[in-house]
Amino acid sequence: MYLWLCPLLAFFFGSIPFGWIFGKCKGIDIREHGSGNIGATNVWRVLGKSYGIPCFLLDVLKGLIPTVLGLSLIHFIGMKNPLSLSVLAPLAENFPMLTAQIFQVLTGLCAILGHNYSPWVGFKGGKGIATSAGVLIALMPAAVVILVMVWSIVFAISRYVSLASIIAAAILPLLTVWGSFHHGKFADGTWNKPLLAFSILIGTLAIYKHRSNIQRLRNRTENRFPKKS
Repeated sequence: MYLWLCPLLAFFFGSIPFGWIFGKCKGIDIREHGSGNIGATNVWRVLGKSYGIPCFLLDVLKGLIPTVLGLSLIHFIGMKNPLSLSVLAPLAENFPMLTAQIFQVLTGLCAILGHNYSPWVGFKGGKGIATSAGVLIALMPAAVVILVMVWSIVFAISRYVSLASIIAAAILPLLTVWGSFHHGKFADGTWNKPLLAFSILIGTLAIYKHRSNIQRLRNRTENRFPKKS
């Protein structure tokens, strides 16, 4: 039951358009302002950080909570994940390793797709960076630390959120491979193949969703956050 229930719940949870809701709280449609995106960056730019920060955190939770739920309910023998909820252990089901890995990452992917293509706003949405971060915190937390460092450095230098996000998305598959190698997963044949496929897919999807930003970066018309004085 959990194999399909978790991805379905993840899509539903991920599809909640918090950016659009915050805009409505201020009496505007966020899609008609700034970049037209419902993600946290545009909410921050249009409504200010008092709305942008909560929107970012909620978008992260949209990815984190369903993925943790999937990790807690979809198990395989020998599986260890510090974010699995022990309170749900009596409800968990064991599956073959590959099956469990596929549906764990599918749960995270569905949360991201729900955010990017929310049915509540015409199957449009954000670029999925914050929600992807939430998913990755659950699946590969060490990689998130490195990605945040890379993102922060690129943003500090360029002041472009889009450029920092694109570079972080591009290196994600490399970090997945490095993590499997570093932990000896390649040597014993237990490396998470679905996780690598997932990292390639969401990295590519994130870059694709930034295609208008890439064009503006090339034209030098992309919005840049001002440096702090």
